[in-house]
Amino acid sequence: MSGTIYSIIPPIIALLMVVLTRRVLLSLGVGIVSAAVVLHGKVLKSEGVGAWLQDVIFTIWKSVKAIFVSEDGLNSWNVSIILFLFILGIITAFISISGGSRAFGDWAQTKVKTRTGAQLLAAVLGIIIFIDDYFNALAVGQVSKPITDRNKVSRAKLAYIIDSTSAPICVISPISSWGAYIIAILAPILATHGVMEYSPLSAFIQIIPMNLYVLTAVLMVIAVAVFNLNLGSMKEHEKRAMTTGEVTDPTKPVLGELKQELPQSEKGSVGDLVWPIIALVVGTVGSLFWTGYRASEGQITIFTIFENTDVTGSLLYGGILGIIVTLILFFVQVYAKRALTIELLPKGVIEGVKSMLPAVYILIFAWVIVDLISQLETGKYLAGLVEKSDLNIAFLPVILFIVAGFMAFATGTSWGTFGMMLPIAGDIVAASDINLLLPALAAVLAGSVFGDHCSPISDTTILSSTGAGSHHIDHVMTQLPYAITSAVLAGIGYVVLGLTGSTMLGLVTTLLLFVVFVITVKNWGKA
Repeated sequence: MSGTIYSIIPPIIALLMVVLTRRVLLSLGVGIVSAAVVLHGKVLKSEGVGAWLQDVIFTIWKSVKAIFVSEDGLNSWNVSIILFLFILGIITAFISISGGSRAFGDWAQTKVKTRTGAQLLAAVLGIIIFIDDYFNALAVGQVSKPITDRNKVSRAKLAYIIDSTSAPICVISPISSWGAYIIAILAPILATHGVMEYSPLSAFIQIIPMNLYVLTAVLMVIAVAVFNLNLGSMKEHEKRAMTTGEVTDPTKPVLGELKQELPQSEKGSVGDLVWPIIALVVGTVGSLFWTGYRASEGQITIFTIFENTDVTGSLLYGGILGIIVTLILFFVQVYAKRALTIELLPKGVIEGVKSMLPAVYILIFAWVIVDLISQLETGKYLAGLVEKSDLNIAFLPVILFIVAGFMAFATGTSWGTFGMMLPIAGDIVAASDINLLLPALAAVLAGSVFGDHCSPISDTTILSSTGAGSHHIDHVMTQLPYAITSAVLAGIGYVVLGLTGSTMLGLVTTLLLFVVFVITVKNWGKA
Protein backbone atom coordinates (compact mmCIF):
# COMPACT_ATOMS: atom_id res chain seq x y z
CA MET A 1 0.00 0.00 0.00
CA SER A 2 3.01 2.25 -0.40
CA GLY A 3 2.53 5.42 -2.43
CA THR A 4 -1.26 5.32 -2.10
CA ILE A 5 -3.83 7.27 -0.09
CA TYR A 6 -3.43 4.66 2.66
CA SER A 7 0.12 5.91 3.23
CA ILE A 8 -1.15 9.06 4.96
CA ILE A 9 -3.13 7.08 7.57
CA PRO A 10 -0.25 6.31 10.02
CA PRO A 11 1.03 9.90 10.35
CA ILE A 12 -2.52 11.16 10.75
CA ILE A 13 -3.19 8.57 13.47
CA ALA A 14 0.02 9.49 15.31
CA LEU A 15 -0.66 13.21 15.10
CA LEU A 16 -4.28 12.87 16.23
CA MET A 17 -3.15 10.70 19.14
CA VAL A 18 -0.63 13.34 20.17
CA VAL A 19 -3.27 16.07 20.17
CA LEU A 20 -5.90 13.98 21.98
CA THR A 21 -3.74 12.20 24.57
CA ARG A 22 -0.72 14.54 24.95
CA ARG A 23 1.31 11.33 25.45
CA VAL A 24 3.97 11.48 22.79
CA LEU A 25 5.59 8.04 23.22
CA LEU A 26 2.23 6.27 23.22
CA SER A 27 1.13 8.24 20.17
CA LEU A 28 4.34 7.56 18.25
CA GLY A 29 4.15 3.89 19.24
CA VAL A 30 0.62 3.60 17.82
CA GLY A 31 1.78 5.40 14.68
CA ILE A 32 4.71 3.00 14.30
CA VAL A 33 2.49 -0.07 14.60
CA SER A 34 -0.13 1.35 12.22
CA ALA A 35 2.59 2.18 9.65
CA ALA A 36 3.91 -1.39 9.77
CA VAL A 37 0.36 -2.74 9.47
CA VAL A 38 -0.37 -0.59 6.41
CA LEU A 39 2.94 -1.67 4.84
CA HIS A 40 1.81 -5.31 5.10
CA GLY A 41 -1.90 -4.73 4.48
CA LYS A 42 -2.02 -6.75 1.26
CA VAL A 43 0.08 -9.59 2.65
CA LEU A 44 -2.57 -10.39 5.27
CA LYS A 45 -4.89 -11.55 2.50
CA SER A 46 -2.42 -14.16 1.27
CA GLU A 47 -0.71 -15.22 4.52
CA GLY A 48 -1.91 -16.49 7.85
CA VAL A 49 -2.28 -14.11 10.78
CA GLY A 50 0.83 -15.53 12.45
CA ALA A 51 3.08 -14.99 9.43
CA TRP A 52 1.61 -11.53 8.87
CA LEU A 53 2.19 -10.54 12.51
CA GLN A 54 5.77 -11.78 12.23
CA ASP A 55 6.29 -9.57 9.16
CA VAL A 56 4.91 -6.53 11.02
CA ILE A 57 7.19 -7.09 14.03
CA PHE A 58 10.23 -7.72 11.81
CA THR A 59 9.58 -4.52 9.86
CA ILE A 60 9.49 -2.47 13.06
CA TRP A 61 12.65 -4.20 14.30
CA LYS A 62 14.48 -3.39 11.05
CA SER A 63 13.59 0.30 11.44
CA VAL A 64 14.79 0.30 15.06
CA LYS A 65 18.01 -1.48 14.06
CA ALA A 66 18.58 0.99 11.20
CA ILE A 67 18.83 3.79 13.75
CA PHE A 68 22.05 2.31 15.07
CA VAL A 69 23.37 0.13 12.23
CA SER A 70 23.38 0.84 8.49
CA GLU A 71 24.60 -1.23 5.55
CA ASP A 72 28.06 0.33 5.94
CA GLY A 73 28.26 -0.36 9.66
CA LEU A 74 27.49 2.04 12.48
CA ASN A 75 24.89 4.71 11.69
CA SER A 76 27.16 7.55 12.76
CA TRP A 77 24.58 10.28 12.13
CA ASN A 78 22.00 9.01 14.64
CA VAL A 79 24.49 7.60 17.14
CA SER A 80 26.41 10.89 17.20
CA ILE A 81 23.24 12.84 17.99
CA ILE A 82 22.34 10.48 20.83
CA LEU A 83 25.87 10.64 22.27
CA PHE A 84 25.85 14.42 21.95
CA LEU A 85 22.59 14.60 23.91
CA PHE A 86 24.06 12.46 26.69
CA ILE A 87 27.22 14.60 26.74
CA LEU A 88 25.10 17.75 26.90
CA GLY A 89 23.17 16.28 29.84
CA ILE A 90 26.42 15.57 31.67
CA ILE A 91 27.74 19.08 30.93
CA THR A 92 24.49 20.55 32.26
CA ALA A 93 24.71 18.48 35.44
CA PHE A 94 28.28 19.54 36.20
CA ILE A 95 27.61 23.20 35.35
CA SER A 96 24.89 23.00 38.00
CA ILE A 97 27.12 21.17 40.50
CA SER A 98 29.96 23.66 40.01
CA GLY A 99 27.57 26.53 40.71
CA GLY A 100 27.85 27.94 37.20
CA SER A 101 24.09 28.06 36.52
CA ARG A 102 23.40 29.83 39.82
CA ALA A 103 26.27 32.32 39.33
CA PHE A 104 25.29 33.03 35.72
CA GLY A 105 21.68 33.55 36.78
CA ASP A 106 22.75 36.00 39.49
CA TRP A 107 24.96 37.87 37.02
CA ALA A 108 22.34 37.91 34.29
CA GLN A 109 19.76 39.28 36.73
CA THR A 110 21.87 42.43 37.06
CA LYS A 111 22.15 42.82 33.28
CA VAL A 112 18.82 41.52 31.98
CA LYS A 113 16.15 42.80 34.34
CA THR A 114 12.94 42.34 32.37
CA ARG A 115 11.00 39.47 30.84
CA THR A 116 11.17 41.25 27.48
CA GLY A 117 14.94 41.52 27.71
CA ALA A 118 15.30 37.82 28.57
CA GLN A 119 13.16 36.79 25.60
CA LEU A 120 14.95 39.13 23.22
CA LEU A 121 18.32 37.81 24.36
CA ALA A 122 17.21 34.24 23.57
CA ALA A 123 15.90 35.40 20.18
CA VAL A 124 19.13 37.23 19.31
CA LEU A 125 21.20 34.18 20.29
CA GLY A 126 18.94 32.04 18.12
CA ILE A 127 19.51 34.36 15.17
CA ILE A 128 23.28 34.71 15.45
CA ILE A 129 23.98 30.99 16.08
CA PHE A 130 22.93 29.97 12.57
CA ILE A 131 25.51 27.30 11.72
CA ASP A 132 23.17 24.36 12.34
CA ASP A 133 19.65 23.97 13.73
CA TYR A 134 20.52 21.08 16.09
CA PHE A 135 23.39 23.01 17.61
CA ASN A 136 21.30 26.17 17.75
CA ALA A 137 18.44 24.51 19.64
CA LEU A 138 20.64 22.93 22.29
CA ALA A 139 23.26 25.66 22.75
CA VAL A 140 20.81 28.56 22.93
CA GLY A 141 18.74 26.66 25.48
CA GLN A 142 21.74 26.08 27.75
CA VAL A 143 22.67 29.77 27.79
CA SER A 144 19.14 31.16 27.96
CA LYS A 145 17.50 28.97 30.63
CA PRO A 146 19.16 30.60 33.67
CA ILE A 147 18.15 34.05 32.37
CA THR A 148 14.57 33.25 31.34
CA ASP A 149 13.98 31.24 34.52
CA ARG A 150 15.08 34.17 36.69
CA ASN A 151 12.74 36.50 34.77
CA LYS A 152 9.80 34.07 35.03
CA VAL A 153 9.55 33.25 31.33
CA SER A 154 7.91 29.87 30.78
CA ARG A 155 9.96 27.09 29.24
CA ALA A 156 7.24 26.70 26.59
CA LYS A 157 7.89 30.30 25.53
CA LEU A 158 11.64 29.66 25.47
CA ALA A 159 11.15 26.51 23.36
CA TYR A 160 9.04 28.53 20.91
CA ILE A 161 11.70 31.23 20.65
CA ILE A 162 14.43 28.65 20.05
CA ASP A 163 12.47 26.65 17.48
CA SER A 164 11.28 29.70 15.56
CA THR A 165 14.74 31.21 15.23
CA SER A 166 16.78 28.07 14.48
CA ALA A 167 15.44 26.49 11.28
CA PRO A 168 14.15 29.81 9.84
CA ILE A 169 17.59 31.41 10.08
CA CYS A 170 19.42 28.28 8.90
CA VAL A 171 17.21 27.97 5.82
CA ILE A 172 18.09 31.49 4.60
CA SER A 173 21.78 31.40 5.54
CA PRO A 174 24.08 30.12 2.78
CA ILE A 175 26.80 29.59 5.39
CA SER A 176 24.99 26.83 7.27
CA SER A 177 24.41 23.10 6.98
CA TRP A 178 20.91 23.81 5.64
CA GLY A 179 22.09 26.41 3.11
CA ALA A 180 24.78 24.12 1.72
CA TYR A 181 22.29 21.26 1.38
CA ILE A 182 19.73 23.44 -0.42
CA ILE A 183 22.31 24.95 -2.78
CA ALA A 184 23.44 21.41 -3.65
CA ILE A 185 19.82 20.55 -4.59
CA LEU A 186 19.33 23.74 -6.60
CA ALA A 187 22.35 23.08 -8.84
CA PRO A 188 20.91 20.09 -10.80
CA ILE A 189 17.45 21.71 -10.94
CA LEU A 190 18.86 24.78 -12.69
CA ALA A 191 21.03 22.66 -14.98
CA THR A 192 18.16 20.33 -15.92
CA HIS A 193 15.92 23.19 -17.01
CA GLY A 194 18.64 25.17 -18.74
CA VAL A 195 18.52 28.14 -16.38
CA MET A 196 21.81 29.98 -16.95
CA GLU A 197 21.12 33.53 -15.77
CA TYR A 198 22.02 32.76 -12.16
CA SER A 199 24.16 30.28 -10.28
CA PRO A 200 22.84 28.01 -7.49
CA LEU A 201 24.30 30.41 -4.91
CA SER A 202 22.81 33.53 -6.48
CA ALA A 203 19.48 31.71 -6.85
CA PHE A 204 19.59 30.88 -3.13
CA ILE A 205 20.31 34.55 -2.29
CA GLN A 206 17.43 35.76 -4.49
CA ILE A 207 15.08 33.28 -2.83
CA ILE A 208 15.63 34.79 0.64
CA PRO A 209 13.11 37.71 0.34
CA MET A 210 10.61 35.26 -1.20
CA ASN A 211 10.72 32.98 1.86
CA LEU A 212 7.74 34.75 3.38
CA TYR A 213 7.00 32.27 6.17
CA VAL A 214 10.55 32.37 7.52
CA LEU A 215 10.65 36.17 7.58
CA THR A 216 7.24 36.34 9.25
CA ALA A 217 8.11 33.64 11.80
CA VAL A 218 11.26 35.50 12.92
CA LEU A 219 9.41 38.83 13.11
CA MET A 220 6.70 37.07 15.11
CA VAL A 221 9.26 36.01 17.73
CA ILE A 222 10.43 39.62 18.12
CA ALA A 223 6.83 40.89 18.37
CA VAL A 224 5.93 38.21 20.92
CA ALA A 225 8.89 39.22 23.10
CA VAL A 226 8.35 42.98 22.83
CA PHE A 227 4.55 43.10 23.08
CA ASN A 228 3.99 39.97 25.19
CA LEU A 229 1.66 38.39 22.64
CA ASN A 230 0.47 35.15 24.23
CA LEU A 231 -1.79 33.10 21.97
CA GLY A 232 -3.71 29.95 22.82
CA SER A 233 -2.36 27.76 25.60
CA MET A 234 0.77 29.93 25.86
CA LYS A 235 -1.35 32.21 28.07
CA GLU A 236 -1.64 29.49 30.71
CA HIS A 237 2.10 28.76 30.76
CA GLU A 238 3.04 32.43 30.95
CA LYS A 239 0.44 33.19 33.63
CA ARG A 240 1.71 30.32 35.80
CA ALA A 241 5.32 31.42 35.35
CA MET A 242 4.58 35.06 36.23
CA THR A 243 2.32 34.35 39.22
CA THR A 244 3.99 31.30 40.78
CA GLY A 245 7.49 31.33 39.33
CA GLU A 246 6.98 27.77 38.01
CA VAL A 247 8.34 27.88 34.47
CA THR A 248 7.06 24.38 33.65
CA ASP A 249 3.88 22.47 34.47
CA PRO A 250 4.85 20.57 37.65
CA THR A 251 2.54 17.70 36.73
CA LYS A 252 4.39 16.92 33.49
CA PRO A 253 7.92 15.61 32.80
CA VAL A 254 10.19 17.92 30.84
CA LEU A 255 13.02 17.08 28.46
CA GLY A 256 16.65 17.64 29.38
CA GLU A 257 15.92 18.44 33.03
CA LEU A 258 17.83 16.93 35.96
CA LYS A 259 15.64 14.43 37.80
CA GLN A 260 16.84 15.38 41.26
CA GLU A 261 18.53 18.30 42.95
CA LEU A 262 22.30 18.06 42.95
CA PRO A 263 24.62 19.78 45.45
CA GLN A 264 25.90 23.14 44.22
CA SER A 265 29.20 24.79 44.95
CA GLU A 266 28.98 28.06 46.82
CA LYS A 267 32.21 29.14 45.12
CA GLY A 268 30.94 28.80 41.57
CA SER A 269 31.46 31.61 39.06
CA VAL A 270 30.03 32.74 35.75
CA GLY A 271 33.03 31.10 34.08
CA ASP A 272 31.83 27.69 35.24
CA LEU A 273 28.96 28.06 32.76
CA VAL A 274 30.53 30.28 30.13
CA TRP A 275 33.75 28.35 29.47
CA PRO A 276 32.05 24.98 28.81
CA ILE A 277 29.63 26.69 26.40
CA ILE A 278 32.49 28.51 24.66
CA ALA A 279 34.36 25.21 24.36
CA LEU A 280 31.22 23.61 22.94
CA VAL A 281 30.78 26.38 20.37
CA VAL A 282 34.45 26.58 19.37
CA GLY A 283 34.77 22.79 19.19
CA THR A 284 31.63 22.36 17.09
CA VAL A 285 32.22 25.26 14.68
CA GLY A 286 35.89 24.36 14.31
CA SER A 287 34.96 20.74 13.58
CA LEU A 288 32.36 21.83 11.02
CA PHE A 289 35.04 23.72 9.09
CA TRP A 290 37.66 20.99 9.52
CA THR A 291 35.47 18.05 8.47
CA GLY A 292 34.08 20.06 5.55
CA TYR A 293 37.56 21.09 4.43
CA ARG A 294 38.85 17.50 4.54
CA ALA A 295 35.89 16.17 2.57
CA SER A 296 36.03 18.87 -0.13
CA GLU A 297 37.78 18.31 -3.44
CA GLY A 298 38.92 20.68 -6.16
CA GLN A 299 38.43 24.37 -5.51
CA ILE A 300 37.61 24.76 -1.83
CA THR A 301 35.28 27.58 -0.80
CA ILE A 302 33.28 28.22 2.33
CA PHE A 303 30.23 26.88 0.49
CA THR A 304 31.89 23.60 -0.49
CA ILE A 305 33.07 23.25 3.11
CA PHE A 306 29.53 23.51 4.47
CA GLU A 307 28.20 21.29 1.70
CA ASN A 308 30.57 18.48 2.72
CA THR A 309 30.83 19.01 6.47
CA ASP A 310 29.98 16.28 8.98
CA VAL A 311 27.30 17.97 11.09
CA THR A 312 26.62 15.32 13.71
CA GLY A 313 30.26 14.27 13.95
CA SER A 314 31.15 17.92 14.58
CA LEU A 315 28.51 18.14 17.30
CA LEU A 316 30.09 15.12 18.97
CA TYR A 317 33.62 16.55 18.73
CA GLY A 318 32.40 19.86 20.13
CA GLY A 319 30.61 18.02 22.92
CA ILE A 320 33.77 16.12 23.84
CA LEU A 321 35.74 19.36 24.09
CA GLY A 322 32.92 20.88 26.12
CA ILE A 323 32.84 18.01 28.60
CA ILE A 324 36.63 18.07 28.99
CA VAL A 325 36.51 21.76 29.96
CA THR A 326 33.51 21.10 32.23
CA LEU A 327 35.32 18.34 34.11
CA ILE A 328 38.47 20.44 34.47
CA LEU A 329 36.39 23.16 36.14
CA PHE A 330 34.76 20.52 38.37
CA PHE A 331 38.16 19.24 39.47
CA VAL A 332 39.18 22.82 40.25
CA GLN A 333 36.15 23.02 42.55
CA VAL A 334 37.15 19.72 44.19
CA TYR A 335 40.91 20.06 44.63
CA ALA A 336 41.68 23.82 44.46
CA LYS A 337 38.60 25.44 46.00
CA ARG A 338 37.66 22.48 48.24
CA ALA A 339 34.01 23.29 47.59
CA LEU A 340 32.94 19.84 46.32
CA THR A 341 33.85 16.18 46.81
CA ILE A 342 35.04 13.76 44.15
CA GLU A 343 32.17 11.42 45.06
CA LEU A 344 29.89 13.74 43.02
CA LEU A 345 31.66 12.72 39.79
CA PRO A 346 29.74 9.47 39.10
CA LYS A 347 26.53 10.97 40.43
CA GLY A 348 26.80 13.92 38.04
CA VAL A 349 27.44 11.61 35.08
CA ILE A 350 24.49 9.36 35.93
CA GLU A 351 22.07 12.22 36.55
CA GLY A 352 23.20 13.98 33.37
CA VAL A 353 22.56 10.89 31.27
CA LYS A 354 19.21 10.26 32.99
CA SER A 355 18.09 13.82 32.25
CA MET A 356 18.40 13.16 28.51
CA LEU A 357 16.76 9.73 28.39
CA PRO A 358 13.20 11.05 27.74
CA ALA A 359 14.48 13.12 24.81
CA VAL A 360 16.41 10.14 23.43
CA TYR A 361 13.35 7.87 23.73
CA ILE A 362 11.17 10.35 21.84
CA LEU A 363 13.87 10.87 19.20
CA ILE A 364 14.24 7.11 18.62
CA PHE A 365 10.47 6.65 18.30
CA ALA A 366 10.31 9.62 15.92
CA TRP A 367 13.15 8.23 13.77
CA VAL A 368 11.38 4.86 13.54
CA ILE A 369 8.07 6.33 12.41
CA VAL A 370 9.83 8.64 9.95
CA ASP A 371 11.62 5.61 8.45
CA LEU A 372 8.36 3.65 8.13
CA ILE A 373 6.58 6.65 6.62
CA SER A 374 9.43 6.88 4.13
CA GLN A 375 8.85 3.21 3.22
CA LEU A 376 5.15 3.99 2.79
CA GLU A 377 6.20 6.74 0.33
CA THR A 378 3.80 9.20 1.96
CA GLY A 379 5.81 12.16 0.66
CA LYS A 380 5.93 10.70 -2.85
CA TYR A 381 2.14 10.24 -2.84
CA LEU A 382 1.55 13.86 -1.76
CA ALA A 383 4.06 15.16 -4.28
CA GLY A 384 2.37 13.12 -6.99
CA LEU A 385 -0.95 14.82 -6.28
CA VAL A 386 0.64 18.18 -7.01
CA GLU A 387 2.35 16.94 -10.15
CA LYS A 388 -0.83 15.41 -11.59
CA SER A 389 -3.23 18.21 -10.69
CA ASP A 390 -4.30 20.86 -13.19
CA LEU A 391 -3.08 23.95 -11.34
CA ASN A 392 -3.72 27.58 -12.15
CA ILE A 393 -0.12 28.73 -12.46
CA ALA A 394 -0.82 31.93 -10.50
CA PHE A 395 -1.70 29.86 -7.43
CA LEU A 396 1.28 27.53 -7.80
CA PRO A 397 3.44 29.19 -5.07
CA VAL A 398 0.73 29.06 -2.41
CA ILE A 399 -0.26 25.49 -3.36
CA LEU A 400 3.36 24.33 -3.17
CA PHE A 401 3.66 26.12 0.19
CA ILE A 402 0.65 24.24 1.56
CA VAL A 403 1.65 20.84 0.16
CA ALA A 404 5.25 21.16 1.38
CA GLY A 405 3.91 22.19 4.79
CA PHE A 406 1.64 19.19 5.03
CA MET A 407 4.38 16.86 3.79
CA ALA A 408 6.89 18.10 6.39
CA PHE A 409 4.19 17.95 9.06
CA ALA A 410 3.27 14.35 8.21
CA THR A 411 6.80 13.05 7.67
CA GLY A 412 8.57 15.07 10.37
CA THR A 413 11.42 16.07 8.07
CA SER A 414 11.99 19.37 6.31
CA TRP A 415 15.18 18.05 4.68
CA GLY A 416 13.30 15.12 3.16
CA THR A 417 10.63 17.52 1.91
CA PHE A 418 13.29 19.74 0.33
CA GLY A 419 14.79 16.77 -1.47
CA MET A 420 11.48 15.60 -2.91
CA MET A 421 9.50 18.79 -3.50
CA LEU A 422 12.16 21.13 -4.90
CA PRO A 423 12.76 19.02 -8.08
CA ILE A 424 9.01 18.53 -8.53
CA ALA A 425 8.41 22.28 -8.20
CA GLY A 426 11.12 22.82 -10.82
CA ASP A 427 9.46 20.35 -13.21
CA ILE A 428 6.01 21.92 -12.82
CA VAL A 429 7.27 25.46 -13.36
CA ALA A 430 9.43 24.47 -16.33
CA ALA A 431 6.35 23.02 -18.02
CA SER A 432 4.23 26.12 -17.39
CA ASP A 433 6.06 29.37 -16.61
CA ILE A 434 9.80 29.29 -15.88
CA ASN A 435 9.57 32.86 -14.54
CA LEU A 436 7.96 31.46 -11.40
CA LEU A 437 10.88 29.11 -10.71
CA LEU A 438 12.40 31.00 -7.79
CA PRO A 439 9.06 31.86 -6.11
CA ALA A 440 8.02 28.20 -6.41
CA LEU A 441 11.28 26.97 -4.89
CA ALA A 442 11.00 29.58 -2.11
CA ALA A 443 7.45 28.43 -1.35
CA VAL A 444 8.66 24.84 -0.96
CA LEU A 445 11.39 25.90 1.46
CA ALA A 446 8.96 28.05 3.45
CA GLY A 447 6.29 25.34 3.60
CA SER A 448 8.83 22.76 4.71
CA VAL A 449 9.91 24.88 7.67
CA PHE A 450 6.28 25.60 8.56
CA GLY A 451 5.37 21.91 8.57
CA ASP A 452 8.49 21.11 10.56
CA HIS A 453 7.47 23.69 13.19
CA CYS A 454 4.06 22.07 13.60
CA SER A 455 5.16 18.43 13.63
CA PRO A 456 5.63 16.65 16.99
CA ILE A 457 7.73 13.98 15.27
CA SER A 458 10.25 16.48 13.86
CA ASP A 459 13.71 16.03 15.36
CA THR A 460 14.27 19.81 15.43
CA THR A 461 11.03 20.26 17.37
CA ILE A 462 12.10 17.56 19.82
CA LEU A 463 15.54 19.11 20.28
CA SER A 464 14.02 22.57 20.80
CA SER A 465 11.94 21.10 23.64
CA THR A 466 15.08 19.46 25.01
CA GLY A 467 17.20 22.59 24.78
CA ALA A 468 14.57 24.67 26.55
CA GLY A 469 13.77 22.02 29.15
CA SER A 470 10.11 22.03 28.15
CA HIS A 471 7.48 19.30 28.06
CA HIS A 472 7.50 18.28 24.41
CA ILE A 473 3.78 18.40 23.67
CA ASP A 474 3.44 21.67 25.59
CA HIS A 475 5.99 23.11 23.15
CA VAL A 476 4.17 21.71 20.12
CA MET A 477 0.76 22.99 21.21
CA THR A 478 1.97 26.44 22.25
CA GLN A 479 3.93 26.97 19.03
CA LEU A 480 1.04 25.99 16.74
CA PRO A 481 -0.93 29.29 16.94
CA TYR A 482 2.15 31.34 16.08
CA ALA A 483 3.24 29.02 13.26
CA ILE A 484 -0.25 28.83 11.75
CA THR A 485 -0.69 32.62 11.96
CA SER A 486 2.66 33.19 10.24
CA ALA A 487 1.70 30.60 7.60
CA VAL A 488 -1.64 32.29 6.86
CA LEU A 489 0.04 35.68 6.42
CA ALA A 490 2.74 34.12 4.22
CA GLY A 491 0.12 32.22 2.23
CA ILE A 492 -1.71 35.43 1.36
CA GLY A 493 1.62 36.92 0.33
CA TYR A 494 2.24 33.96 -1.99
CA VAL A 495 -1.16 34.47 -3.61
CA VAL A 496 -0.27 38.11 -4.30
CA LEU A 497 3.18 37.10 -5.56
CA GLY A 498 1.69 34.50 -7.91
CA LEU A 499 -0.99 36.83 -9.29
CA THR A 500 1.31 39.82 -9.82
CA GLY A 501 4.67 38.15 -10.40
CA SER A 502 6.17 40.73 -8.03
CA THR A 503 8.29 39.59 -5.10
CA MET A 504 8.11 43.09 -3.61
CA LEU A 505 4.30 43.17 -3.62
CA GLY A 506 4.12 39.72 -2.04
CA LEU A 507 6.61 40.71 0.65
CA VAL A 508 4.98 44.09 1.36
CA THR A 509 1.54 42.47 1.58
CA THR A 510 2.81 39.92 4.11
CA LEU A 511 4.55 42.57 6.20
CA LEU A 512 1.53 44.88 6.22
CA LEU A 513 -0.73 42.03 7.29
CA PHE A 514 1.78 41.16 10.01
CA VAL A 515 1.72 44.73 11.35
CA VAL A 516 -2.10 44.72 11.34
CA PHE A 517 -2.11 41.39 13.20
CA VAL A 518 0.32 42.60 15.87
CA ILE A 519 -1.60 45.86 16.44
CA THR A 520 -4.91 44.00 16.62
CA VAL A 521 -3.72 41.36 19.06
CA LYS A 522 -1.88 43.94 21.16
CA ASN A 523 -4.97 46.14 21.48
CA TRP A 524 -7.22 43.12 22.01
CA GLY A 525 -5.00 42.02 24.89
CA LYS A 526 -5.45 45.42 26.56
CA ALA A 527 -9.23 45.40 26.15
